[in-house]
Amino acid sequence: MDKNKAQKNIVLLRRQILKHDRLYYVLSQPEISDKEYDDLLRELSVLEQRYPELVTPDSPTQRVSGGILEGFAAVAHKVPMLSLDNTYALEELGEWEARLRKMLKPGEEIKYMTELKIDGVSCSLLYEQGRLVRAATRGDGSAGEDITANIRTIKTVPLRLSGENIPSSLEVRGEVYMDKNSLQKINRARAERGESPFANPRNAASGSLKLLDPRLVEKRELKCFIHSFGVIEGRGFAGHSDFFQAVKNWGLCVNPYNRICKDLSDVYDYCKYWQEKRDGLDYEVDGIVVKVNDFRLQKVLGSTMKSPRWAVAYKFPAHQATTVVDRIVFGVGRTGAITPRALLSPVKCGGVVIKSATLHNFDEVRRLDLRLGDTVLVERAGDVIPKVVKVILSQRKGDPEPVSVPEKCPECGMKVVKEKEEEVFWYCINPDCPARIKNSLFHFGSRGALDIRGLGESVIEELVSKKLVLRLSHLYRLTAGDLLALPLFKEKKARNLIRAIEASKTKQLSSFLYGFGIRHVGEKAARVLAERFPDIDRFFTLTVDQLEAVPDIGPVAAESIVNFFALPEVKEMVKEIKAQGILLRQEKISGSGSGLDNKVFVFSGELERFTRDQAREMVSDLGGKWTSSLSKNTDFLVLGKDPGSKYFKAQSLGVKIINEKEFLDLIGRQSSAQ
Repeated sequence: MDKNKAQKNIVLLRRQILKHDRLYYVLSQPEISDKEYDDLLRELSVLEQRYPELVTPDSPTQRVSGGILEGFAAVAHKVPMLSLDNTYALEELGEWEARLRKMLKPGEEIKYMTELKIDGVSCSLLYEQGRLVRAATRGDGSAGEDITANIRTIKTVPLRLSGENIPSSLEVRGEVYMDKNSLQKINRARAERGESPFANPRNAASGSLKLLDPRLVEKRELKCFIHSFGVIEGRGFAGHSDFFQAVKNWGLCVNPYNRICKDLSDVYDYCKYWQEKRDGLDYEVDGIVVKVNDFRLQKVLGSTMKSPRWAVAYKFPAHQATTVVDRIVFGVGRTGAITPRALLSPVKCGGVVIKSATLHNFDEVRRLDLRLGDTVLVERAGDVIPKVVKVILSQRKGDPEPVSVPEKCPECGMKVVKEKEEEVFWYCINPDCPARIKNSLFHFGSRGALDIRGLGESVIEELVSKKLVLRLSHLYRLTAGDLLALPLFKEKKARNLIRAIEASKTKQLSSFLYGFGIRHVGEKAARVLAERFPDIDRFFTLTVDQLEAVPDIGPVAAESIVNFFALPEVKEMVKEIKAQGILLRQEKISGSGSGLDNKVFVFSGELERFTRDQAREMVSDLGGKWTSSLSKNTDFLVLGKDPGSKYFKAQSLGVKIINEKEFLDLIGRQSSAQ
């Protein structure tokens, strides 16, 4: 291909990729598959490598720079990035409006733009002639740091704007954030490396933007919502709603739940709704931003030295509180890991009373410098286990002793050891430790694993204390008579548990691999492994190198799997399970003729019969597809208990909404679903 033809193809490919970026990231309406998108990007990359002189800074291939940054230069903002005044009660919003009306003509109509206040990091994006030329942090409001290289890695930030009537110079402001799923994934990886987890998505986003290697920033999967502007040359707008529509048309990402409110009563309803529903979102929201929509009125109202008068933030009740550490106790997990936990003086936080908080590991205890009797700041977000954020050292009394690692397991008295020096956890290495057995059984019977209904904590306590079950395989030799000899059981309860155990025998190998509780092997990894090696016997001969060649299996997980299947008690356990007629194989279910081929599903809320991953697995097995983002191409939204905001978005997009029973009927699994 000659250079002229290559240049034409490069221009065409860039336009196509820009179009699909906008459809996917801004409009949530993808028109092509991930593979088709990757093919376009690969084709463009090949042409640019052949003709490097045709590469431009705004090419989609140039999102990530190849070198390490030396630091961040200072950047002066053309228009100061002001902070917002906060309110903490709806009545204070009424007081704010009263102050506005004193500055406006009597009877002036005020409409409000209400927006979710994303808990992220503020940034400024400057586009010249439609190209992203600079990105900066807020800094002190007058000047920030140049983080252009890092911002370019964010897929929701276009390198070049598209559409019509693009201003010659456009500086927009937004919030860079990390969603909850990305935070969990990163914290799991940090834990495997022995690093402290990020306390919350905001800290993770802030820390990511400060990294000097953009290649690392790209792996953090940051996103960005635009909420305002500093400079617009060559365009004018009547109000904030018009501005949002324009920047969305140009390819920038605007939060889909922004809403015009006709009066303050409407604002109250919006605030109350999201205060109740915020935990259902994929990202953290700590309040609502309320703005006068009309730019003419904004100009009349003006600003103080630090804040605009025409905007205010309503902050939700805090998910943080201070309390006192009454005791520190140690739990034993299914892997034998000793986990410290703080028992607290009860305190109300995020709508619930908190009495305890996780301390993660002993390195985290040392980092916090936590002592018995300390006053601490605790945090709770959604349904996440409360955790200690920091110690209020100024309120420490005396010089209490630091928390030390127990010499013996608190459950069985066996010596506690560190398997490797670089490990952050200490372990009880006794495989017969009652606490390890109980936690292993609870995990084995969970919905994500074998889904054995009726195998709850009290039942497990009885089974282990009476020595009826001392390893996972012992479950399959239980009889109704064994259970009826226990105080907890009557005939119906015993029959139901035996039936649930029998039903679990038909589960796929992936469920057993996850249920075994192999360290560093989650539900997704278990499924990937079972599909690659569909017979359990194969795992006894696999090497670390063979496992590392499997997608999503890293060196830490590979070594853990090899070590697990090398244990004599594991070989014996598998032998006992197979002796009960359980195949321990992964059978692929054909999707042909199922009627689900290429149908796209999204799930919202808590499902009762199975986990979300199990539901997605059913869809995949029958030839369908699943995604976490709603779009006009979604065929079904499946609602569980306490669904999030996807319900309202599905209504606006015309997506068919079904409940869990309708989903089971649709996939033909009503009789076989566990």
